[in-house]
Amino acid sequence: MAKEIILLNISGQDKPGLTASLTGVLSEYGAKILDIGQANIHDTLSLGILFEIKANSSSAPVLKDLLFKAYELGIKAKFRPITVDKYEKWVESQGKNRYIITILGEKLAAEQISAVTNVVSEINLNIDSIKRLTGRISLVKQEEYPRASVQLSIRGEIKDKAWVTEKFMQISQELNVDIAFQEDNIYRRNRRLVCFDMDSTLIQTEVIDELAELAGVGTQVKAITESAMNGEIDFNESFKRRMGLLKGLSEEVLQDVAKRLPITKGAHRLMKTLKSYGFKTAILSGGFTYFGHYLQKELGIDYVFANQLEIKDGALTGGYLGEIVDGNKKAEYLKEIASQENIDIAQTIAVGDGANDLPMLNLAGLGIAFHAKPKVKENAQSSISSIGLDGVLYLLGYHDRYIDLDPK
Repeated sequence: MAKEIILLNISGQDKPGLTASLTGVLSEYGAKILDIGQANIHDTLSLGILFEIKANSSSAPVLKDLLFKAYELGIKAKFRPITVDKYEKWVESQGKNRYIITILGEKLAAEQISAVTNVVSEINLNIDSIKRLTGRISLVKQEEYPRASVQLSIRGEIKDKAWVTEKFMQISQELNVDIAFQEDNIYRRNRRLVCFDMDSTLIQTEVIDELAELAGVGTQVKAITESAMNGEIDFNESFKRRMGLLKGLSEEVLQDVAKRLPITKGAHRLMKTLKSYGFKTAILSGGFTYFGHYLQKELGIDYVFANQLEIKDGALTGGYLGEIVDGNKKAEYLKEIASQENIDIAQTIAVGDGANDLPMLNLAGLGIAFHAKPKVKENAQSSISSIGLDGVLYLLGYHDRYIDLDPK
C-alpha cells in the first residue's frame, strides 16, 4: 500500500485540550506527525497537522474518528491528501533562504500590509508565518504611546535585493510606515551588542546647538551642525569650528543642560529590556563625554566613547582633549568593543541619525537609521521613523509580552 499523507485543517473557537484531543486520536492509530502549526486570532483557532498514516493501514478509520472528535469539540475539520512528490518538494524547500520583514508604525492599516505583501508576491516568495509583535489595541481607550508591529517570515530566492529594498523604501515614504528587511540567519537571532549615537538619537536635541544658544552663537553653530549631519562638510572641520565658538562658556551651564536632557521616547523601555536579556550597550558619539556619562548613569549603558571638552578655570577653552570622534572613529570603537566582549561583528547593532553614523551603521550586523536625515535613510540597512527608540526591539523580533511595558 502506498504511503498516505494527510493534511488536517481545523478551524473554530479555541478551547483548552483541543490539540491534545486531536493528537490523541492520531496517537491511537500510530500516525506520524510530519508538521504542525497553530494560530489564534480573537479566540478563533486555525490549526494544521500534516500526518502520515501507519504503514499497511487505511486512512478511513482515523479520518472517521477525527471527524467525530471535531464534532464533539464543536470545530470544523477538513482533510486534504498530499502526494509523496509534493511532500518531498516541500521538504527540499527548507534549504531556501529565509528573510524577516518587520512592519512598524503608530497604526497599521490594510493598505500598508497589502503593499508589502504584494512585493513579496511579485518576487514569488512564500510567507511562512505572520506574527503580531505589539499588544492588542483598545478601541475605547486613548493610547498614550500608539505603536503597531507585524513580522513576516518569508522564504525563497531573491535575485535582486536592491530592487526589493528600493520598493520597500518607496512604500515607506508613500504610506508613512517603517519596513525592515533582514536575512533570517543565526546572527539575527543572537544579537549581543547595541551601539547608539547620542544627539538626536538617545536624546532629542543636538547638545552643541543648545550650548551655542546659551553662548549667544546659536545661529552660526546650528548652520555648521546641519551641514555636517547632512554630509555637506567634513565632520572634523565642523567640530573644530563649532568648539571655537563655545570658548568661555561656564561649566555651570553644562551642568544645567545635562540635568534636563530630553531623553528619546522609548529609550528607557529599550535599555531596560536589552539589559534584562544580557545585551551590551554603548554610546558612540560625536558629542561630548560630559553628557554621555550622565546618560550612562540614567540608562545603565556599558560604554561611552565621545569627545572630551577642555575645561579650565570653570569655563570652556574652545578646545578638546584626545582624538575627535568622527564617523570612522565610531566604527573603530564598535569593532573594539565587539572584540573586547568576544562578539562577532554580525551580532552587533548600530543606531544613529546623521551622516557621521553611516560608517558604523554599515559595519554593524544591523544598522538602523533612527528618525534620520534622508541621505542616511537611503544608505542604511533599516530605518525607524514612525515610533520611538524601542522600535529596535521589534526589529529584533521581541513581542510586547517579553518587553518592559513602561512607555517612556
